[in-house]
Amino acid sequence: MKILLLNEYFPPDTSATAKIAAAVVDALRERHEVTVLCGRPSYDPSEQHPFYFLRRERRGVTVERVGSTTFPRYRMVHRLLNYLSYVFLSIPRALMIPTDVVLAMTDPPFEGIVGAFVAWLKRRPFGYNIRDLYPEMAIATKIVRPARWVEMWERLHRWALTRAARVIVLGEDTRERIVAKGIDSRHVVVVRDGARTEQSRSSRSPGGPQRLPVCGASCGQSWLLGRMGNGRQSSPDAERRRCGVRLRGRWRDADGN
Repeated sequence: MKILLLNEYFPPDTSATAKIAAAVVDALRERHEVTVLCGRPSYDPSEQHPFYFLRRERRGVTVERVGSTTFPRYRMVHRLLNYLSYVFLSIPRALMIPTDVVLAMTDPPFEGIVGAFVAWLKRRPFGYNIRDLYPEMAIATKIVRPARWVEMWERLHRWALTRAARVIVLGEDTRERIVAKGIDSRHVVVVRDGARTEQSRSSRSPGGPQRLPVCGASCGQSWLLGRMGNGRQSSPDAERRRCGVRLRGRWRDADGN
């Protein structure tokens, strides 16, 4: 199955979503053909890129980078320019990339809307991996104030949520907030980050379990995307066992801690 992942940040960016995107891609590429469509590195990157309109890389998967601006993120106007230049350049490119599933993350904060729009135009299933729930988080942290344009943002975000075949969230609280927006609860799935191996479970010290710094969501999303593409897939637990990990919450239930 061909999967198109949309997120502005991807290594050498060092943002949380860049690292999660890389973890998801590492899990998916074993069984799927993955293309990442991102921007030029701009989030405290470990390496700088010169200007280009489009750059293609091979890292076991195809990574396509559009020539978005790379202003420092400290000023909001510069951050917005980075966001908008990525979106304006990535949408036409995304429409030209063959795919069976469109998967969007949350950078820029309105990327879910962009992903839903691209999937709608391409007539493909849409998966939405929510790392932060916008615009609620932006309002709560006073990055933005309630206004008409924020209300429009919320309406468009609800539209994106209704378009999603699967909405992947980090916890039950976020799931409840999304379901409260009128989204079918069957489409909203909790997949937590953080996992450990069978070996670490059997050899853990009395001080507590050892955990691996990996994304527990990667195996769960492999199963979810398989379901979206109508492929024959195992259960989420079976898929996690195949990957050699279990989600942190599952271990806690099994161990009684």
